[in-house]
Amino acid sequence: MSPARTVLIVGGGVSGNALAVLLRRAGVGVDLVELSPDGNVQGSGITLQGNALRVLREVGVWEEVRRAGFGFDTLGLIAPDGTVLHVAEDIRTGGPDLPATMGMGRPDLQRALAGAARAGGARVRLGCTVQSLEQDGDGVDVRLTDGTAARYDLVVAADGLGSPTRALIGIDDRPEPTGMGIWRVTAPRPAGVERTDLAYGGPAFIAGYCPTGEDSLYAYLVEPKRDRAELPPASYAEEMRRLAAGYGGAWKEIAASITDSSRINYTWFHRLLVEGPWHRGRVVLVGDAAHACPPTLAQGAAMSLEDALVLAELLTARADWDGDLFAAYRERRMPRVRMVVENSVQLGRWLMDGVRDADVPGLIGRTMAVLSERP
Repeated sequence: MSPARTVLIVGGGVSGNALAVLLRRAGVGVDLVELSPDGNVQGSGITLQGNALRVLREVGVWEEVRRAGFGFDTLGLIAPDGTVLHVAEDIRTGGPDLPATMGMGRPDLQRALAGAARAGGARVRLGCTVQSLEQDGDGVDVRLTDGTAARYDLVVAADGLGSPTRALIGIDDRPEPTGMGIWRVTAPRPAGVERTDLAYGGPAFIAGYCPTGEDSLYAYLVEPKRDRAELPPASYAEEMRRLAAGYGGAWKEIAASITDSSRINYTWFHRLLVEGPWHRGRVVLVGDAAHACPPTLAQGAAMSLEDALVLAELLTARADWDGDLFAAYRERRMPRVRMVVENSVQLGRWLMDGVRDADVPGLIGRTMAVLSERP
């Protein structure tokens, strides 16, 4: 493969930065543009299961992730009052030498990946994205919002759920709300919290927390989605405390720390799966631009990382960057991604419909068994 080949990656999140690292390692010239002026270093916490950690190790940031995060191998189910009902051993989907689960601050993950992309030689521009593009059989002419223009052999749309690039190339699929909303906040980690514990029922569908470091965790509450126009940001702390008050155990200490509305994030759950081709000519989708799911299986970031790994593998192994390559990429990813999207949505639907005899452990177990295989 010619080292003169160049790729523009639009979006500096998980999949965009991981792909930049992998392509630069193979000698591909990479420009990465990210609309957020701060480099998208924001958010509360993130849960990374073993199959995500496996990709992060291949990207080369595992040791940094390990130091920044908190790994564990069990999952607790608790009653709303905090009583522990069951503790299950998690499946190590990344293999026996990686934790089953790692919690960490999302900004820490972003800094690790963005730093690796820059260290690998990717040319990064912040506060900038694609304004227009025109393509032919050999490449793509791109004009950016900072007024510059360049030609690339490939453009990768890694610009997230609402991907403007996806719309720009005429892929009409759009994310759909699933009916749930989630409150997230970072908080001090109470003594004794060393794994994720989930409570189903109470004031919310799900109340959960995940340790993210020696002194930190992020906590979340899932409820029916509400009109965000009726939720003034200044009220977020009060609203989240109100929901959290219905839970015992570690939640008492967590709820007491929820005082700063600016540290709370409220979003809806969405579903997206682009059913047709994931490319138009030499513009191809990765990560949330192609598929997204509710975090009920904690697999959103993992699927995005796997996309980057598979696409990089194909781009660096094949001489021709053509429709056959991009079709092979989609065909390899689609069964796995479809399973995760559909099963993540199913878990939420069972909760919304109040199905008490749903085979939740069976669905999760079957999914994780598949995800233990390499993508």
